[in-house]
Amino acid sequence: MDPVALGALLALASAGLHAAWNLRLKASVDPLRTAAQAIPLVTLLATPAVALAWWLNGRPLLPLEGWLLALGSGAVELVYFTLLSRAYQRGEISSIYPIARGTAPLLAVVVGVALLAERLLALQWLGVAALIVGVWLTRPVSGGRGGLLLPLAIGASIALYSALDRLGVRTGPVWLYAWAAFAAMSLCLAPFGRAPRVPGAAAVGTLTVAAYSLVLLALSIAPLAVVAPAREAGVVVVAGWGVFRLGETERAMQKLVGAVFVVAGAFLLIA
Repeated sequence: MDPVALGALLALASAGLHAAWNLRLKASVDPLRTAAQAIPLVTLLATPAVALAWWLNGRPLLPLEGWLLALGSGAVELVYFTLLSRAYQRGEISSIYPIARGTAPLLAVVVGVALLAERLLALQWLGVAALIVGVWLTRPVSGGRGGLLLPLAIGASIALYSALDRLGVRTGPVWLYAWAAFAAMSLCLAPFGRAPRVPGAAAVGTLTVAAYSLVLLALSIAPLAVVAPAREAGVVVVAGWGVFRLGETERAMQKLVGAVFVVAGAFLLIA
């Protein structure tokens, strides 16, 4: 299979897992504490398998650049989870998720084109326009510009750690960089995982690690401008869940249409 197509498929699979853990995180009383317990736990459980893979594959090493990128990614992930927690405690996931996921590929395109020498076709620029429309349609029902800033900032953090990881997976084996990134993320999040234990944290952690590992694998074989947009396929699922299962019905049709625009724009970017 063509590496770009395979990368897109991996990113699509990641999108489903990503939607699942975000819905679980939204249902949590304290999303940041849930994430801060979930990620270190699953990373710790996965470490023996990574150590075995490291030994069997000739004990490869990441260069200093890889470790620094992983550390930077982990620090940005702390910002991401902090913003996500605040947004989920204050607002509706049917607005927050589409805006954050729609903003991320817009910024990822800027990074991919400006810094990584990746090019877009005319049809892909139409996708950019669709993403902007989608973000506008799914804007928060209340809170004005202030209510829009959090999900926009979440999208910016997604774009930033995606760009760092795009560079990081090029420095060594993708599975080793993935472990380094999750280890760094765990170190950054651990101070916020205070007791008591959060029910369901292990499930959130497993889904998160699985989703992001697929993204890192995709980034190792396909351009950022392909992987980042393909990750947005779960937007309609999350928006629909928020409207129909969580009762976020105010301006429901507009939010659903906006979510469709976000996904359409994301896929136009990989046309």
